[in-house]
Amino acid sequence: MTSGVARMPTKVVLAPDSFKGTITAADAATALAAGWASVDSRAEFVLRPMADGGEGTVTAFEAAVAGAVRMPVTVDGPAGTPVDTSWLLLPATADAPSGTAVIDIASTSGIELLTDLRPWDADTSGFGQAIAAALDHGVSRLILGIGSSASTDGGTGLLTSLGARFLDAAGAPVARGARGLVDIASVDLTGLRPAPDVRVLTDVTNPLTGPRGAATVFGPQKGLAAGDLSVVDSGLGRLATLLGLDASHPGAGAAGGSGAALLAWGAILAPGAVEVAQLIGMAEAVADADVVVTGEGSYDGQSGDGKVPSYVAGLASAAGVPAMLAAGRITADGDTTLFAASVSLTDVAGSAGAARAEPARWLRDAGAMLACAAAS
Repeated sequence: MTSGVARMPTKVVLAPDSFKGTITAADAATALAAGWASVDSRAEFVLRPMADGGEGTVTAFEAAVAGAVRMPVTVDGPAGTPVDTSWLLLPATADAPSGTAVIDIASTSGIELLTDLRPWDADTSGFGQAIAAALDHGVSRLILGIGSSASTDGGTGLLTSLGARFLDAAGAPVARGARGLVDIASVDLTGLRPAPDVRVLTDVTNPLTGPRGAATVFGPQKGLAAGDLSVVDSGLGRLATLLGLDASHPGAGAAGGSGAALLAWGAILAPGAVEVAQLIGMAEAVADADVVVTGEGSYDGQSGDGKVPSYVAGLASAAGVPAMLAAGRITADGDTTLFAASVSLTDVAGSAGAARAEPARWLRDAGAMLACAAAS
């Protein structure tokens, strides 16, 4: 841990991302606040849990937008089994007179919903079903988070749930997931539901195909073997051709190619952290703060590329406010020079396993340590 904040702050903005698979952004912010308050009882806390389109996106909006309502829905999870989840209804505004729906792929078709990886059969049908439920409700706008997906189906599952048909050479519907992707010979979009105003939040800019594409880069994380990658990549390329898409479009490869499917539907892809921050008033909160604390599960060399901590640190720097970091782990290639102080939960807990087992406990300790750094 390093220090560099000259005085005890009175207003602390807490803006962590979720610590993937261990604690939500909202609970992480609460734990950090509790730890800080144990050292500085005068502090005033402003909780702005963040997300970048992945796990915790719905929760981040729920915590920040007054009048937000959870709308329960049961969908087919990534393995086809029912999942009880929800989407978030935001109040009507001038540019969304019937309200806005916030839906994330993590809670409908996410990798955390699988007990074992299913690289060929997992798909995004449930994500599409949740989108369809929001459209049935009559919302004017959709905000879709597409991080932490379980499949590499090119978004065929979600588009199928919205009325598209993906057919093999004999004119029959293909199988779900990547298994069906490689058999697609034609696409029928005549039954596809029209898209409202759709904004897609993602933290990656990967194209659909090629050495930085969905199959090559993210397929192994979802269980694809080395010999499978070129086969699935070829299927994604053929899908792009059938949909009339540019496979090199930045972000088309997000969520196993779901970015491409949503582009075909008429959506706009946007940097997740930037969009979430704008919609929850992060810049305004930071400008009125004495210090900002952010964090994520693993702060590493990729964290500077549009991830929550680096984006929040940039907002803080622009406002002349010191930023601090609490992360599950901080790797050697993680640039901590952005922060006045940083704490690794792995270091505090003694091991990565201990940190993951009790994240709230160690985040409270981290909050206290950062408060001490602020006072020094």
